[in-house]
Amino acid sequence: MPVYEYKCNECSEDFEKLVYGSDPDVSCPKCNSRNITKKFSLFGMSGVEKPATSSGRSGCSSCSKSTCSSCH
Repeated sequence: MPVYEYKCNECSEDFEKLVYGSDPDVSCPKCNSRNITKKFSLFGMSGVEKPATSSGRSGCSSCSKSTCSSCH
């Protein structure tokens, strides 16, 4: 069950809605208008490792080079 982001075209309220099925019945929680637009949103990913660059250098964490192109 995905959560979608919407914007109301009547009162400009931004809101999220947990939807069930392919044709959800969605209305604005502020003004009850059904004149809404589904916003394009990016999904989050958990459990994906990202390279750490906390040492202040811009290279890979496994070497001391200044760019990853020299490592790979």
